[in-house]
Amino acid sequence: MTHNHNHTHNGERGLYFAAAITLGYAAIEAGTGWWANSLALLSDAGHMLADTSALLIAALGAWLAQRAPDARHSYGLGRAEFIAALINGLLMLVVVSLVAIHAVERLQQPLAVKGEAVSVVAFIGLLLNVLVLYLLGHGANDLNRRAAALHVMSDLLASIAALLSGLIIVFTGWTLIDPLLSLLIVAFILYSALRLLREALHGLMEGVPLGLSLNAIGNKMAARPGVLSVHDLHIWSLSSRHLALSAHIVLEELSHWDTVLADQRILLQQHYGIDHITLQPETTTRQVHFTR
Repeated sequence: MTHNHNHTHNGERGLYFAAAITLGYAAIEAGTGWWANSLALLSDAGHMLADTSALLIAALGAWLAQRAPDARHSYGLGRAEFIAALINGLLMLVVVSLVAIHAVERLQQPLAVKGEAVSVVAFIGLLLNVLVLYLLGHGANDLNRRAAALHVMSDLLASIAALLSGLIIVFTGWTLIDPLLSLLIVAFILYSALRLLREALHGLMEGVPLGLSLNAIGNKMAARPGVLSVHDLHIWSLSSRHLALSAHIVLEELSHWDTVLADQRILLQQHYGIDHITLQPETTTRQVHFTR
């Protein structure tokens, strides 16, 4: 437990450090993008500002998720990371909408772009985004941190787009590449953001964790020795790393319950990663869903 606790604190410090780096460079990019008339650079700065919010929201979600259960929240606050991921996903939709609107405006009314300045600043931004992703990669791999990493990954792609835009403008003078590359990045970010929102909402609605099959697990449980059937089976997420299951187990003999319980726990923990298990033994069948 001590190792996990320290690991979580290290992950939080990485989020705060990454947020500080991102915020500082967002200001530099915004100023340069305004001076150079580069939409790609301004959109990259907008991404980095959104990244700062995302990283701080992720840090708050991680802090809340590690709080111990109490009388008011008997399961703890693990769902906070789903809420943080949901907020970050919605924030991404706002960012991509604004960038798309400005990109369309630039396609209709192109502006002169200072390609050299764009290229230099975008290259530095690219290096910083790689550093931030490295920091995020050394924390827990949960939905909350993945949401923050999505922001940074989208910004890394925007930095690449800004760099390419600057270089193409320097060598060809084709300024339309700036909004066109911005729209390309918007499409990718939109797809990733919608997937993130789907997963966050699924967790908040207590859906069966993605990647697990209720029917398959129920049939496996019912096929174990000493079990006649399983019903009232429910599987949900306490957090993105902790899964819960409850079920009624119909037994051949009630006296075998201790053995059956131990066997079921081993099955669920080792094969499906479910660590919060509540099982109720029965000797009569009612509305049987899963049978041998």
